[in-house]
Amino acid sequence: QVQLVESGGGLVQAGGSLRLSCAASGSIFRINVMAWYRQAPGKQRELVATVTSGGTTNYADSVKGRFTISRDNAKNTVSLQMSSMKPEDTAVYYCNANIRPSTKPWAAGSDYWGQGTQVTVSS
Repeated sequence: QVQLVESGGGLVQAGGSLRLSCAASGSIFRINVMAWYRQAPGKQRELVATVTSGGTTNYADSVKGRFTISRDNAKNTVSLQMSSMKPEDTAVYYCNANIRPSTKPWAAGSDYWGQGTQVTVSS
């Protein structure tokens, strides 16, 4: 069984910074892409940033230059450093990882999700 546990959400003023972290645990053979998504009230979940096992990153245009995604392969963690935050960044943020479980190392990876953490940016 694989679990993703997020931490670091909260309330921040516009222009401030916040760091989210996510740790994967359980029967893990390999973690492929790790990512952060977010979902604002009344909106669809959207991709924020991704990072491959090799460290290649991609960002949504709305967060480029403000957010930085990083991962620690040895610790099975992924983080999202958010700076110059805006009220429109307010959302529930979800950690996502494509993981090959140790029970089925030959199989293609499956997507796992964290429980979500609330981020609120006040104006």
